Amino acid sequence: MTLKITRRQFFKLGAAGMATSSMAMMGFAPEPAVASIRHFKLSGAKITRSNCTYCSVGCGVLLYSRGDEAINTIDNIYHVEGDPDHPVSRGSLCPKGSGLLDYVNSDSRLSHPQVREPGTDEWKQISWDEALDRIARHMKDDRDANFVTQNDAGSTVNHWLTTGFLAASASTNETAYLTQKIVRSLGMLVFDNQARV
Repeated sequence: MTLKITRRQFFKLGAAGMATSSMAMMGFAPEPAVASIRHFKLSGAKITRSNCTYCSVGCGVLLYSRGDEAINTIDNIYHVEGDPDHPVSRGSLCPKGSGLLDYVNSDSRLSHPQVREPGTDEWKQISWDEALDRIARHMKDDRDANFVTQNDAGSTVNHWLTTGFLAASASTNETAYLTQKIVRSLGMLVFDNQARV
């Protein structure tokens, strides 16, 4: 739809616009609108940098949370977005990374270690200290029982083949270096990274 206007009508509209703006400049203006402050969703949030947990790329994410930061309280994470300062992803996230908020707040997400005792089909919740003690005890017992100091030819090998280690792929170079040192110092040869899985 085109607006058909003559030259004379155009000048009349222009003059009316100039007159109203001039009157406003002279103080003849309507009452000012009441200013209101819009509270943005992310204002007042605590921002925590982290890595996406889904794959081996290790994209950076920003976690926005609210809370009073009191002792023994957990802040509520309510928004997740890509970290524009992260050297890997530069703020980009795939669909899985964009949906991290659903993963973080899922009711079915495990938040405590669980163990299934031999001979049972039920999982029971245990503490983190108990879980770490059990893992250390199982590793020590297995290493003591299966550590090989020499092979059949009499050469010193000092390896442990009955236990393996799967490392996280979204860790830093420093963490990967230390993980490699610890695993190799125990004599483990079965060592892989989640990036290949």
